[in-house]
Amino acid sequence: MSGTVAENMVDTMVSFGIKRIYGIPGDSIDPLVEAVRKTPEIKYVQTRHEEGAAFAASFDSKFNGHISACFGTSGPGSIHLLNGLYDAKLDHAPVLAITGQVARDLVGRGYHQEVNMFKLFDDVSAYNKLLIDASSAPFILSRAIIEAVLQRGVAHLNVPVDLLMESVPRTLPQTAVLPEVQYRPNIDRVKQLLDRSERPVLLIGNGARSASSLIDNFSAKIGAPIIYALSGKGVLPDSDPRVMGGLGLLGTRPSVDAMGKADLILMLGTSFPYFKFIPRETNAIQVDSNAGVPGSQIHLTESIVDDVGSFLARVQEGVAEKKHKFFLELEESKKRWLRELLRQENAESDLVNPKMLSRLISEEADRDSVIVTDTGNTTVWIARHFRAAGSNRFLFSGALASMGNSVPGSIGVALSTKRQVISAVGDGGFAMTMVELSTVVKYGLPVKFVIFNNGKLGMIKFEQEVLGYPQWGIDLKNPDFSTIAEAYGIPSARMEAGDSLKDGIRKMLSSHGPYILEVLTDPDAKPMPPYVTVSQAKGYAMASIREHVGYTTEVA
Repeated sequence: MSGTVAENMVDTMVSFGIKRIYGIPGDSIDPLVEAVRKTPEIKYVQTRHEEGAAFAASFDSKFNGHISACFGTSGPGSIHLLNGLYDAKLDHAPVLAITGQVARDLVGRGYHQEVNMFKLFDDVSAYNKLLIDASSAPFILSRAIIEAVLQRGVAHLNVPVDLLMESVPRTLPQTAVLPEVQYRPNIDRVKQLLDRSERPVLLIGNGARSASSLIDNFSAKIGAPIIYALSGKGVLPDSDPRVMGGLGLLGTRPSVDAMGKADLILMLGTSFPYFKFIPRETNAIQVDSNAGVPGSQIHLTESIVDDVGSFLARVQEGVAEKKHKFFLELEESKKRWLRELLRQENAESDLVNPKMLSRLISEEADRDSVIVTDTGNTTVWIARHFRAAGSNRFLFSGALASMGNSVPGSIGVALSTKRQVISAVGDGGFAMTMVELSTVVKYGLPVKFVIFNNGKLGMIKFEQEVLGYPQWGIDLKNPDFSTIAEAYGIPSARMEAGDSLKDGIRKMLSSHGPYILEVLTDPDAKPMPPYVTVSQAKGYAMASIREHVGYTTEVA
């Protein structure tokens, strides 16, 4: 039986388990769209902007751990994909991007919308090919999917429109199975380091999420406090006495204290790019299933490529239980920090305190809710003040830290789960991609949007203050978000100081469909780092730092 190259490509994607493909149709990609239309096994999700398509695919992949796909037509449609694809690249999310191209006989002649996609996508891609032969298309696509998964990044294929329409035998590659890589970590060496250690620390990320019970048992056995990268928040509840919180500028003081005293750091399922917060002279072991991660940021005592759960299951068998529990040394530090958080959350303000808002959301949200957080001060408020219950997921634009990720990102998540999905987003980030509310409504996605509206680019405001600059270029002239919600047919509420935040949050979370809760928050609330050293503050106005960092920061 024969079919088009486009149909063969869609068959191949289905055989590898790709469930959704995001994008907007266009002339050079229409044969692929038609093949998707005729294939019920793969769902086409029409976004309103290709950036939204790529972000949705990236967050779909980050949430599920499986490869997802997006596409764009020739020229501008594909160019728009890049920001979301860089999010996938830097957060190690496998995504397949298919871009359209003018017909082969027109390439190089300056035809309408001709752009050198192969060259443009080279940096963002772990695998990057221009298809030129119809018979090899399914095999190259198979290789692209495998490389995206193995390298946990973006695979890009640029396909001329005439190639998509060519007729070929409708056959699949011989094997549509993702390979399993076998690893041989040096377990004996790890056990020796653990036995010698008196103050081990676990630093966990999203790659440790499936091993929460093993981490729980392992931490108790060796007495290790648990620190998390933001992607690891919620693996264990924040209320657990061993959980010290995050690390870095979004982190906590007890985490800084733990790192300062540690004699062994086990990094489990995290690339954690903020290496200045990890002591250089301390023994460090990094475990990650992505071979490109261990040792990419810091010098390691042991570099291990392995699944975190598999590694822990093997290593903890021969490790003796430690009588001295290091996490108990940090008990008072954590209590002081929690008291400080409460003090910040209860601080009076003429506008709503965003720190209190974040805590109240955590008190009312489902224990397994998924929080998709935009970039900016909102990231700080959620990282610090949302008390994770132990089954929550926290997704964000990590290494890229792009504004505007939360609205389209929540679409990719909501299409993947029946769990409660909350988009925590600043007014600046929301306005960037709020056109995707149309996608939310089109597919009936019950995402709850909380807009932290402070009328400014809040984090930039703080950065300008710290550098001793005047506030400039940061004020936002926002639309009436409730009117926009009404235009999309989405219920909404606008809350100010004096309103009952709990009642507003409960009403939002009890609604059956999408909901927008706009809260007017204090633009002067400071996103304080837990600790700043002179080297970390290099180039900053030190007097200004001392003035603004206040009670949560020490300058060493």
